[in-house]
Amino acid sequence: MDRLRPVDLAREHGISTQAVRNYERDGCIPLAERTPSGYRTYTEAHAAALRAYLALVTAHGYAVSGQIMRSLNAGELDAALTAVDRSHAQLLRDRETLDAVARAVEHLTTGPDTASHTPVATEPLSVGELAHRLGVTAATLRNWEVAGILAPDREPVTGYRAYGAADIRDAELAHLLRRGGYPLDHISTVVQQIRTAGGTQALSAALDDWRRRLTARGLAMLDAAARLAQYMALLSKSGGSAAP
Repeated sequence: MDRLRPVDLAREHGISTQAVRNYERDGCIPLAERTPSGYRTYTEAHAAALRAYLALVTAHGYAVSGQIMRSLNAGELDAALTAVDRSHAQLLRDRETLDAVARAVEHLTTGPDTASHTPVATEPLSVGELAHRLGVTAATLRNWEVAGILAPDREPVTGYRAYGAADIRDAELAHLLRRGGYPLDHISTVVQQIRTAGGTQALSAALDDWRRRLTARGLAMLDAAARLAQYMALLSKSGGSAAP
């Protein structure tokens, strides 16, 4: 079996040999074999592992990608696939939220009475219930309130926050844009625009930009899946190990 040096793996991706060693140290690629003099040697399975990991990073981010590869290299296939499934589920949730916000914007800007339009009434949610729905912390919602993104009513007796339909819509929008990397002050401006159903150009641009990001991420997931399958096939041939 052909032996590869750290520099061989590094050159393929335009990274440093130290990065290759770091990925090995972190369990993102299997441990290298050592020559009698102590030098690392890799195989094609190691090269495939690195291709898979870097493709996964583009698609799923560093944390999830590291979890996938460490699980796979430890022989924990179900754990690796579960991490992949969770990431795909998050992408689907982002798409659904984006579509819901886009529909709301369209209705607000093209309806016969945009100025008076309000979301369909729903039972108010507590701060804990809304946090659970979005998958964020209650402290995050309070920070959004300080930033002017949310303005929930207060229960007259207890003083507890009560998030109505409009607040839930604004929170979904804020969560979407926050995941897109937008700062809180920008999100606050966008939310104010949708509240007043006017000046939605910035909102439309933000949604278009996030849709492009979701499309790019979806395509990256397809590429990462192919790279991961290639690596798993090599592992299978070598009996579940990348070692020669």
